[in-house]
Amino acid sequence: MDRQLVASSNVASIGYDEASATLEVQFLNGAVYQYFNVGSELHTQLMASPSKGQFLHAYIRNAYPYSRVG
Repeated sequence: MDRQLVASSNVASIGYDEASATLEVQFLNGAVYQYFNVGSELHTQLMASPSKGQFLHAYIRNAYPYSRVG
């Protein structure tokens, strides 16, 4: 999945696959997680958020199933 670099103190890059509704997040420590069943509107809101880390923590981290992939 292609990821876009983002300006964040915790997140390095974010990718999204609309066909599978999968959000992929690479953190600055190198860990990569995929979050499943994430709607495209939520991805749009995440990308527009001034704080990617806070948005992930508040709306995605404990709300969607995920898997560490890297």
